[in-house]
Amino acid sequence: MGMKKNILFITGKLAEKNLKKILDCIEEKDFSYEIRNLNINVAALLTTEMIYRRIGNVDNFSKIILPGKVRGDIDELAKKLKTKIERGPEELKDLPVMFGGNPLKYDLSKYEVHIFAEITDAPNMKIQEIISMANYYRDNGADIIDIGCLPNKPFPHLSETIQELKRQDFYVSIDSHLDKELILGGKSGADYLLSIKSDNFYILDEVDSYPILIPKDGDMVSLYDCIDRCIENKRIFIADPILDPINYGFTQSITRYSELRKRYPDIHIMMGTGNVTELTHADTTGMTMILMGIISELKINHILTTEVSKHCRTVIKESDLARRIILAASLGNTTPKHINSGLLTTHEEDPIRYNAQEVEELFEQVKDSSYRIMNTDDGVNLFNKKGLQVAIDPFDFFEKIDVGDDTGHAFYLGVELARAQIAHQLGKTYEQDEELKWGCLVDEKIDDKLEFKEQGPTFKKKK
Repeated sequence: MGMKKNILFITGKLAEKNLKKILDCIEEKDFSYEIRNLNINVAALLTTEMIYRRIGNVDNFSKIILPGKVRGDIDELAKKLKTKIERGPEELKDLPVMFGGNPLKYDLSKYEVHIFAEITDAPNMKIQEIISMANYYRDNGADIIDIGCLPNKPFPHLSETIQELKRQDFYVSIDSHLDKELILGGKSGADYLLSIKSDNFYILDEVDSYPILIPKDGDMVSLYDCIDRCIENKRIFIADPILDPINYGFTQSITRYSELRKRYPDIHIMMGTGNVTELTHADTTGMTMILMGIISELKINHILTTEVSKHCRTVIKESDLARRIILAASLGNTTPKHINSGLLTTHEEDPIRYNAQEVEELFEQVKDSSYRIMNTDDGVNLFNKKGLQVAIDPFDFFEKIDVGDDTGHAFYLGVELARAQIAHQLGKTYEQDEELKWGCLVDEKIDDKLEFKEQGPTFKKKK
């Protein structure tokens, strides 16, 4: 038997703990190792020159493995250090593959944050419509269905709605500014009441539902008083200091959550994320993840959200995925990167892009008239045996495409070139005959709906 190899792994501060965890996961290691953090946050910013200056003594190592994204000439560095050097994979989770193992997988089956999904205009809906929406929200990850009441709008079927939801095994909260609706909701079986404050605290003497406590007119002292009374009465409750919209005290409201958590380390806290997602015209996936990061660090236990605005139509699904990613990151002692790409919707983690030389080599081998489409940094490449053209706008190919009277082929090329253009503009992966990926926003379909098999090989689904 040969001597056991001793490998030196170079990394940055942020990845050090995760690197150790991944190396420890490799079963039956035939090497010993040391990790050196070269005092830089992100390993990808290291260059071979910096490594040479900072690395120290490497005499007792049989090999050095550098982070995959290190820039510079590693052969030159190996000569200077008189030691074998390899680049690791670009993603840490793929490191075990270098040693014959499997890439690290994260467990997304667990979460800690509960999602209250609000049906905001329930009084305007029939009971069956409410049930249908509740089922949709539950399917997307909601744990509690929040029935929103509207100011100055009667809700004659409130009691019946709650009873029907309970009959169908939903957890239910009721959200109203009217004391009488909160009392009726509680007596009809609602599990939670939104919202109780100092001036309607008496409601808790009349119903058994769990209160969500909020400040009266923004006064945090009034919230603390309600919390203390609930603790004294051994009453289960959730506190919500209220997240304000951007430009209306958003940052200040985040600090209120922080102060509340410091003051009461063990109570349940809720954050209403809809005040940010609904009132900000930006894609909700990023907002949801950032808010979930704050929620995780402050150990907030519940969120209240909704899907009223058209741009918020997948917020519950996004929140469900975000809470799972954040918990996996937290348990893995790592940042929420490379765990799951479902919240990358317009962009991609690692898009495949060919270079012009690769396309040119393929083009030279083509001997038939079926068109191939590939993306490079220069644009969309369309080629068959007759020639290779590059453009970005599909209309720029129109004059040069020759498909005779074959409308099926023409239709197919129109679809594929449009997909290729979108992928090029957004920096996404484009593979001919495959749909573009949109993260958790669009469920991937396994089979292609286009079946023009009689029209020749161009239309056959790639396996």
